[in-house]
Amino acid sequence: MRLPHVTWLRAFEAAARHSSFSDAAIELNLTPAAVSQQIRLLEKYLGTPLFRRLPRGVVLTDMGQAYALPVRKSFFEMQEATDGLFHVRRKRKLRIRASISYATLVLAPRLKAFHDLYPDIEIALSTAVWSDRMDHETIDVDIRYGTGHWNETDIWKLGDEVATVVCHPDHLKSFGAHPRVQDMLQAGIVPVLGSEIEWRRLSDQFDLGCPEPPVWLTADSSLIALQSIAAGFGAALIHKSFSQPFLERGSLVSPFDYCLPIREAYYLVFNDDTGGRDEIETFRSWLTGEIRG
Repeated sequence: MRLPHVTWLRAFEAAARHSSFSDAAIELNLTPAAVSQQIRLLEKYLGTPLFRRLPRGVVLTDMGQAYALPVRKSFFEMQEATDGLFHVRRKRKLRIRASISYATLVLAPRLKAFHDLYPDIEIALSTAVWSDRMDHETIDVDIRYGTGHWNETDIWKLGDEVATVVCHPDHLKSFGAHPRVQDMLQAGIVPVLGSEIEWRRLSDQFDLGCPEPPVWLTADSSLIALQSIAAGFGAALIHKSFSQPFLERGSLVSPFDYCLPIREAYYLVFNDDTGGRDEIETFRSWLTGEIRG
């Protein structure tokens, strides 16, 4: 016996699932009369009734019940095969900008975890040393350093920052068994451009009485400062979130307990023209959870 017409089978499967010709008609974008006609043609072709017509709705006969299961399974398997072989999931693209230090030391090491959770969101990451506004055509999300007072509407603080003094282990050893922070700073520091005042704040807050330390190198980013002192000489006052990877690897140490609270922080800033896209909120929720965790 040849297979019945597929449109009859589709009408039968939908009606069997809903126990209603009317509901099946809504799903299939047909009239109830058209669904009823297709099922009658199927019953005539098979030579057996598949439904009992009741005053309110329909009920499958025993033969209809037995037939509905393999028909439903067949449609499911055809749909699954079609999706698996021919459906290409559209990737959503999220364009993010961050400072070179934040992108390299905080964000990039975490992006695989984001990809594992949301493989359909493609990240385009760009970097800048200083930024206080977005090119609306190329940036969806900015990770920006400052006080949070900008013109954009959606601004989310990523957490408070503290800075600590870090140096190479060998550099620390050169100051003997009981090193003093004053001696280390007088040997030479690597300030990050724009944060030179933090050294004075460190001395004042902890009553260190340090004179202005000599500068042997000025870096325009924390990343450059960290890489420079990791070569073996000098000290830097760096955000703990940036120095942590170097401390964990043992390429730098933080020998003193002074933690200087930083007035500024990193913020997520949304482009006002993004229109509330789901992938942006997904990224915000994920990143804030990562940072707080």
